[in-house]
Amino acid sequence: MKLFKAMATVAGLTGASRILGFVRDILTAAILGAGPIADAFFVALKIPNLFRRVTAEGAFSVAFVPLYSESLTKEGEEQASIFASNAFAVMLTFLVPFTILAMVAMPYIIYAIAPGFHDEPLRFNTAVELTRITFPYLLMMSLTALMGGVLNAHDKFSPFASAPIFFNLCLIVGLLVFTEFTETAGHAMAWGVFAAGVTQFLWLLYFVKKEGIKLRLKKPEFTGNIKKLFKLMGPGVVGAGVMHINLFVDLILASTLASGSISYLYYADRLNQLPLGMVGIAVGTALLPMLSKSIASGDTKETQNLFNRSLEICLLLALPAAIALFVIPETLMSVLFERGAFTATDTSVAAKVLMGYAVGLPAYIAVKVFSTAYWSSQDTMSPVKISVFVTAVNIALSIVLIQFVGVAGIAIATGIVGWVQLALLYRGLRQQKNFDFDARFKRVIFKIVFSAMLMGFVLLVADKYVGGQQFGEFHKVLTLVGLVALGLIVYGLSIITTKAITVAELKKIMSSRAKRSEVEGS
Repeated sequence: MKLFKAMATVAGLTGASRILGFVRDILTAAILGAGPIADAFFVALKIPNLFRRVTAEGAFSVAFVPLYSESLTKEGEEQASIFASNAFAVMLTFLVPFTILAMVAMPYIIYAIAPGFHDEPLRFNTAVELTRITFPYLLMMSLTALMGGVLNAHDKFSPFASAPIFFNLCLIVGLLVFTEFTETAGHAMAWGVFAAGVTQFLWLLYFVKKEGIKLRLKKPEFTGNIKKLFKLMGPGVVGAGVMHINLFVDLILASTLASGSISYLYYADRLNQLPLGMVGIAVGTALLPMLSKSIASGDTKETQNLFNRSLEICLLLALPAAIALFVIPETLMSVLFERGAFTATDTSVAAKVLMGYAVGLPAYIAVKVFSTAYWSSQDTMSPVKISVFVTAVNIALSIVLIQFVGVAGIAIATGIVGWVQLALLYRGLRQQKNFDFDARFKRVIFKIVFSAMLMGFVLLVADKYVGGQQFGEFHKVLTLVGLVALGLIVYGLSIITTKAITVAELKKIMSSRAKRSEVEGS
């Protein structure tokens, strides 16, 4: 149950961060609004985040964690600490001058990223100013990602998983407290981003020291492990870049459609990202170091067990979430967003977009498991090749589908392509016995599918019964809470009745978590 506890920890903390993210979005809309300052801030937020996702938490993590875990398993703590310290020094050597250079050259970067700002001095100059404030976040989060990878390899998942909570808290505090002390709300939020980077770095540094992990400042050395790290990072950088090209193309396509299309994609994706983030990030974070260690030690049985149990947990959580998003999308959109300028018509269109995303939700969460299997084997190239191919398919399919169903076609294409990507990743792993489906998984998967479908049918009927009623705001919220509770009860009872997960297993899980809480609290 070690894997389950790790995933539950990461998922719970990620969920808390996502909820705070919703609060941040509501406050941002209310205080910052829409306009030149808002445009400038979103560009200032996007630029360091783009580099961070491509390098730090993307390519770097999937390359560093398996190498560090292998060193920890085969060479011991001392050699692993030397490797981590060297990686830290190399990262500083590259990122400090890069950050300084980028801040000096920021007008040129803004011109390249947001050329439309150039003809509007207020937007352009504000974007340059705010991005110079936010850009050091890249440096802080890159170092934070390294320390997070080290802690994860030592089975300490809480510190890094809780770090995003500080990001949202810092931005919320910036908006509510420091707006009156800065030139604009955008400036307050930009300083909030800067503060979030420093806070997250210090948070992880505290736990590295607390766990007695020897991470030292040293002169960088380009050893064999560092060269291997860069070699493994290369495909990851390309893969992360391809993903962002895909998101960029989605925005371009949506901008050619009816007004509001980009907003529909954004709001629907916020709901889609809740289970995707909680489950997907949890499995990727918890599974990568464990799988890397089992492969490094040559434990085929443990590797196969980790792979199958991860898929089991993913589908156990992802399938009911996807079906719920698919069968009651209008109720979800209406309760969460339909107020003020967001009309019933907007709800109807955004609900169709959400259904499109929901089609691919289980696939994208399973992709996390399959991709982790490649990364833990230090194969970062194969997932990238597949990613390049499916991105091309996604773009072509989106162009075709928007001719028939408008903006929902972009989400439907994304959903379909998720299953294509999963199939291609599975085909590549079939030759490795470490990643076969075991008898338990083959038996349980049908029970999970049945339980999720039963829950979906009950939700559909219940939603139809209350959907035509005209309720006030409070009653609409209660209705949604009731539907969620009904879905959980039906699904939970079905899972236990079919023995997809047994009462004994639940008791064991809860007992393990209780003991863990007692240890942590003592």
